[in-house]
Amino acid sequence: ILRGGSRPNYDKENVQHASEQLEKNALDAKMMVDCSHANSNKDYRRQSDVCENVAGQIADGERRIIGLMIESHLVEGRQDVVDGKDLTYGQSITDACINWDTTDVLLRKLADAVKSRREVLSQQASA
Repeated sequence: ILRGGSRPNYDKENVQHASEQLEKNALDAKMMVDCSHANSNKDYRRQSDVCENVAGQIADGERRIIGLMIESHLVEGRQDVVDGKDLTYGQSITDACINWDTTDVLLRKLADAVKSRREVLSQQASA
């Protein structure tokens, strides 16, 4: 799982580097990308940017990315549990999350990216 580290690692160059390292160690070059944590610089709102970048890679034919992790909930952000205070239904009490509407948009973009990847790979196979 590419989740970033001292810097984000979801871009095309980092996917290539991770693939080379996996192959060098006789491992299958398949990976997931975490759109949160260090890849979003710990800002849940940047998950969309990460996801859209990865969707672009997938649409261009990238086959080594097999999944994404997105911090998502019904209501964006996060909340603290405080005695005597009602919780907001559908909002995380752990990590900050994007909301459902944003998640829906991203999932549709990813679905379109997979369709595009299938077309790209089909054209390559026909050539």
